[in-house]
Amino acid sequence: MEGILTRGQLAKEAGVHGETIRFYERKGLIPAPRRLASGYRQFSDETVVRIRFIKRAQDLGFSLGEILDLLSLRLDPESDRAEVKRRVDEKMSSIEGKMADLQRMKDALAGLMSCCSGEGSTRECPILEFMEAGREVDIKRPQPHADGE
Repeated sequence: MEGILTRGQLAKEAGVHGETIRFYERKGLIPAPRRLASGYRQFSDETVVRIRFIKRAQDLGFSLGEILDLLSLRLDPESDRAEVKRRVDEKMSSIEGKMADLQRMKDALAGLMSCCSGEGSTRECPILEFMEAGREVDIKRPQPHADGE
């Protein structure tokens, strides 16, 4: 890298596609580049660092809006680490909530699987009947059929 990069060079250095760079520009995550008289855009080395920051933050589950907030904290010399830590703590709490939701879904699906032999017509499929019920049903044990079987 020499300090001034084309979009293609930037994409290669940052490990993203060229369209990703345009998307980040539109979202305000990276600054608009300088344009040469020829119309070519020139990006700085700092843009590579910023894109890598964005990608790492996305890998950690941060949304683009949250990343924009983190970038503003990074650029503000008056901000402190406590604010960054608070945001990370919020993200961790959100992820833990999603993990609990996923575990509940997994448990529910396991309960449905145990109710169904996987044989016979779908007319009396306990999994499909559960989905049609429109109410809470205890899926830990098989439900009796409407005809009493």
